[in-house]
Parts: sequence; C-alpha cells; structure tokens
Amino acid sequence: MEQILTNPMALLVMVGIVSIACQYLAFMLKLPAILPLLLAGLILGPMTGILDPDALFGDLLFPLVSLAVAIILFEGALTLKFSDLAGHGTMVRNLCTLGALVTWVIATPAAYYFLGMPMQLAALFGAIVTVTGPTVIVPMLRSVRPNARISNILRWEGIVIDPIGALLAVLVYEYVVAAQGAFEHTLVIFLKVVAIGFGLGSLMGYFLGLLLRNNWVPHYLRNTAVLTLMLGAYAASDLMSHESGLLTVTVMGIWMANMKGLDVDDILEFKETLSVLLISALFILLAARLELFTLTQLGWGALLVLVAIMFVARPLSVFLSSPGSGLSWRELAMLSWIAPRGIVAAAVSALFALKLDEFGLPKSELLVPMVFLLIIATVVLQSLTSKGIAKLLGVRARYPNGYLIFGGSKFARMLAKDLMEKDVPVIIADTNWDAIREARMDNIPTYYGNPISEHASMTMDLSSVGKVLVLSPYKQLNPLVTYHFEHVLGDGTVFGLSQGVQEGRARHKVSEEYARKLELFAENATYGRLASLVAKGATIRTTRLTDTFTIEDYKETYGNRATRLYAIDPQGRVHINTISHEFALKDEWQIVSLIAPEETAEKPAEKLAGSPPLPDGDVSMG
Repeated sequence: MEQILTNPMALLVMVGIVSIACQYLAFMLKLPAILPLLLAGLILGPMTGILDPDALFGDLLFPLVSLAVAIILFEGALTLKFSDLAGHGTMVRNLCTLGALVTWVIATPAAYYFLGMPMQLAALFGAIVTVTGPTVIVPMLRSVRPNARISNILRWEGIVIDPIGALLAVLVYEYVVAAQGAFEHTLVIFLKVVAIGFGLGSLMGYFLGLLLRNNWVPHYLRNTAVLTLMLGAYAASDLMSHESGLLTVTVMGIWMANMKGLDVDDILEFKETLSVLLISALFILLAARLELFTLTQLGWGALLVLVAIMFVARPLSVFLSSPGSGLSWRELAMLSWIAPRGIVAAAVSALFALKLDEFGLPKSELLVPMVFLLIIATVVLQSLTSKGIAKLLGVRARYPNGYLIFGGSKFARMLAKDLMEKDVPVIIADTNWDAIREARMDNIPTYYGNPISEHASMTMDLSSVGKVLVLSPYKQLNPLVTYHFEHVLGDGTVFGLSQGVQEGRARHKVSEEYARKLELFAENATYGRLASLVAKGATIRTTRLTDTFTIEDYKETYGNRATRLYAIDPQGRVHINTISHEFALKDEWQIVSLIAPEETAEKPAEKLAGSPPLPDGDVSMG
C-alpha cells in the first residue's frame, strides 16, 4: 500500500480505475455520476489521505485543470444553437435568460450576507450556480418520469443553460480578476479581456469551421485538429490577455455550433468520450483537494444560502418565466422543485478557486465547498423527493407505451406511421442520414446518430418509450443497442429481428442469451425478407376480429402472405408479436400485419368483402 501512495504512476492509474468504477456504479444504479465521483474523491482525499493532488501534480495541477475545464466548456458551447432558444418554447428561452438572471440576482446577496463573501466573490458564486446541466437532469427525469411538457422543458433547459451560465460565470470571473489591480485600470483590463475573448474566439471559430466545412482536414484528423487548435487558441488568448482563454474557447464553440453548413455532431461524439474521461478524473481530484474543516466553516449561513437558491430563486425564476407558456400551476410547481446543479458548476468553481487563491481574495476558499454542497444537496434531495412530489401534483406521466425503433428502413417507417396513427408514440433512430431524412418527411420523430451515445442520452426524450424494436441492418451495433436499452428500460423490453439461418462458422454465431432476443414478429422475419416484401409492394393492414370474421377466417384470407406485426386488444393496448409468445386473439382484437402482394386476387377479395366492417372499413391501410 505504501508503494501505491508514493508512486505517481500507480496513483494516476488508481484515479482512472476508480473513476471508471464510479461511472459504472452510476450507470447500474441509474444515478447522476457526479455523486459517486464526489464521494470517491472525498474518501481518497481528506478522509483517508491516500490521494493528494497537489503533491501528485505539483505545479502542473493548475494548467491541467485549466485545460480540462477549457475542453468541458468548449464541448458545452458546441451544443448551444441559437435556434434552440426559439425552437423549444417560450419557457425554455425565458428560463435560460430571465430565469438565469433572477437566480444570479438572488444568489449573489445571499452569499454576501449569509456567508460574508466579498461582493465580487458573491457575484461569481451567483453566476456559477445558474447552471443545471443535462448530466444530472437526465438520470433524474428517467426516475421521476414527469409529463412530456415538464420533461422537455427541464431537458432543454439543462442543455441550453450550460454554455449560457458558463459564459456568464466566465465574464464575471474576468471582471473579478480585472478588479484585483488598480481601480482605474479595472474597466480597461476587463474590456481588453472581453474584446480578445470575443474577437479571437469568433475568429478561431470561423477559421476552424472553414477547415471542417471545406474538408481541408483529412477525416481521420478532424477531431485531433479541433482539440489541438482549440487548446492552442486557449493558450494564445491567455498570453495576449491573462485569464481570457476560457472566454475565448466558449465563444469559439458557440460560433462553430451556429455556423451555417457545419456539422459538429462527429466532433461532439469525440468530445463526449474525452469529457467523460476528463470529468471523471477531474471530479475525483477536485473533491480530494477539499478540506473537511472548510465545510464546517460554512456554518448555518450555508443552509440559508441553500434555502435562498432552492426555495426562493428557483420558484421565482420559474414564475417570472411562465407567462405565455400555457403551463398549469402544478407543472410550474414541479419545475420549481427540479433544478440540480452539475458538472459545469463544480469544474468552473474549482478552477476559479485555484486562480483566485493567487490573488489572495478573502473567503475564496469557501467557493468550492459551497458549490459542492449545493450540488450534493440539490441532487440528493431532489432525487429522493421528486417522484413523490410528481405523484402528489398529478404530473407524472403514465406508464410509457411508446416505441424507439432503431433503424430507419422503409419497413421501419411504415411501421412507425402505423403505430402513430393509433396514437402510439414513436421515435426512429438511425446513423444513416438518408433514412432519417425520409422519416422526417413522413413527420416521424427522429434521432440522427448512435442512440446509445452520450449525446443521445442527453437529448433524446425517452419519457414515453417503453420498448425498443431493433430493425437495423447493423449487426455489430445491434447487440450493443439491445443490451444498453435492456439496462435502461428493463428485461424483456428490447426485441430484434431474426438473423435467419446462421452460417456454420463460429464467428458468425451469436450468443445464446442474445439469440433469445431475436424473435421479433416471426422466425422468417429477417431484415432482408422484410425489405424484399416492401420492395415488392407489401403493405401494412389492420384487421378487426369479430364473431363473423374469426382468426381462422383471417388465416384463410391471407394464408402465408401475412406477417403478423402486433395486435391491439379491446382496451387499446399494443402487443408486439414475437416467436415465443402467442396471444389468444378474440373478438374485437385487431391484428396488424405486413401483407405481401396477392398472387390470386379472387378468393381473398371475395372473403374480405364478406367480413365485418371497421368504423372506416374492415381492413385499413397503415
């Protein structure tokens, strides 16, 4: 054990292993990863003394944390599209602008009066705590399951306010740093920092956008080039004007996110992977630097600050943002309660505290423990109580009955449209842009990209989804999607198409456990066969069973031309057809099938003509 404590390489590896273990634990328990990461840092640092980041990194700690935070802010800024402010409703726009301002205005005097912070530091604290963040919101929404309106508002508020709050915090920080010099130079220094941050950030964002949009960088170098040039802009900005780098990279990311003709999705996917690594290690290191006695120094003033932020600032910001939203008082009450703080708040506060220590700003040592205390209080308290409050207010969504369809083939789009006509929520996800474009032309909700990516977990609304149908041809990705969503939604919620007769070679065989999940529709319902039937003119039809048109009549009418897809019981519930489960189909049930083109039209047409009518005909086209 002593060798580990004195060996820098062993300590670095230990941090990596612990960070991955914390992420996995959070994934298994469906908790925000920030909680086990902070707990691990506290255990390794102040509680046991195993990890001392200052001794481990020495003078490199400050630049390493700075670069990590720069990457986190740049990634967050890449998600801020100005269209999102107008594209997700009045409430989201108001919460991310007016609501953030209200939180700042209330949190600042609370920190000033209750904690005795200097006004400059209190203003910085108030700016930092304006952000919520999708990394803590999304796991909470999965557990609480509020109705679609509340869920969408909270999700998009977390996504949009991350870079806005970070930008506000950086601007306030730049002013605080500028104010540490002579008073007459404060405004000049601040204006210089803002000018360089916005100027260089816009210039580098535009230049990097041109490189990517015109494909001047080889595809395999795109992500590496973006990362290195972004870090180069950060360093150059700091050299031009001290402490302007964070503003530069934030503006740079916002510029690229809103540049016409520039697709940043692949960059975001790379940054997500990098951010998970950085955030995991960063949180353990930052928590390990906390000194437990500083938490006790906060005293009762910390509790009063928490009350001001959670019970005054948040409800007031929601209320002032609500005109024109059409939300009920129950929905507003739910929105007022859920506002956990997350990654940006912790990372930015820790970096600022490191830098402010150099200036000797009074009470700067309280910044990090107060922010971390707010994170823990909001995440834990709201996670434990939000489900009960949602039930009490009557704003919890009903049990999800929708479907996520992975794969956007023509058959998948036909099936999605048929389900939507029966008021069943559907989302199609695919990595193929052509398939997604066709689905959007059919007005089907879509997600373009890998549905198991970090980006998908943050932005894709699964509140109405109860089952997943894997209809894609991607044999390498299908098992990953299957196991991922079985963990998220539970066993027996994911179904895939049969792969048909397997080749004898071992490398083409699938595990027995996975093979049991490949039983969607019928044994011969492979991706190729369904695509072939659709190409030949097969259609989806709905047939209602009655006492004069029974299941035997259905079989006689369609014979082997019908592939049963799902059935609808008299209560309107959808039952997906699988190989291992046969439903006892009775009167008033409806059978939805893929019907191949008729080989002989006379007999089936005669039988069909004599069958009992539905409200809009016995057989309806899907």
